Amino acid sequence: MAEDIGSTVPRRQLGRLLRQYRTEAGVTLDAAAEALEYSRQKIWRIECGLGAVRVLDVKAMCELYGVSAEMTDAMRGLAAETKSKGWWHAYGDAVPSWFELYVGLESAAARLRRYDESLIPGLLQTRQYALGLYHPGSRLSSEERERAVEVRMQRQSLLTRRLPKPPRLEVALSEAVLRRPVGGSSVMTGQLSHLLEASELANVSVRVVPLAAGPHPGAVAGSFVILDFPATKGGRTAPEPSVVYSESLTGALYLDKPDELAAYQNTWNGVEALTLGEAESKDMIKRIIGEMRHD
Repeated sequence: MAEDIGSTVPRRQLGRLLRQYRTEAGVTLDAAAEALEYSRQKIWRIECGLGAVRVLDVKAMCELYGVSAEMTDAMRGLAAETKSKGWWHAYGDAVPSWFELYVGLESAAARLRRYDESLIPGLLQTRQYALGLYHPGSRLSSEERERAVEVRMQRQSLLTRRLPKPPRLEVALSEAVLRRPVGGSSVMTGQLSHLLEASELANVSVRVVPLAAGPHPGAVAGSFVILDFPATKGGRTAPEPSVVYSESLTGALYLDKPDELAAYQNTWNGVEALTLGEAESKDMIKRIIGEMRHD
């Protein structure tokens, strides 16, 4: 029953990071076990995210692998979270605000299904649109805004990377997202044109839920992402369980229990049934660009 304690999300991310740093340091599983006086099985279980992890163990492993103090602190924060039964990732709490857990999950996913109710998703934003989201009264300094936007721009490279294979991104956008002005009409026409270009990528699908569809499951659920992960070791082992990610003003919710996943899967299916086809969605985006240029 010990496996049921703690959300699998921080455990998996911590295990993935520890394996990555061990590999980069050129330390084998056996050498790590010997140096730390752990069993090989213990390190393997931690790297596979199979249980709660002691902060003390993370500190010892990070020292052995030469991990920076800043990153060690973030990973110790993750270790503390592996003991909680459900997991609410509040930025600036146990895990430092600069450490984006979601980015790690996103880059490891094989498929991303997103429903967006209010804004263009970060992976498809232009720099001007991203900057336009920060209002004058924002608590972030201009340098912090630039850094946040830079991270967002860097994330986008995963859609066109060569190895590993880029994820499939399926986006369903409320028509309201396309019509909500951010940064003026030239920024919006540039953003919508970029959306059309991105939708030409073989691994990207962009579809629109028209306002005429009326109330629907997505409008109740709000924006969310379902992340599905690839099978590992040449397909011989089962993939990691899917995760639902949903942001709020003060943090982000990571859901990975079967009933939670099923609820969002049903919501996605309900939204998908109401979307326009890809060609019709492109036509609507082009039509809205035309309207904005004539305003």
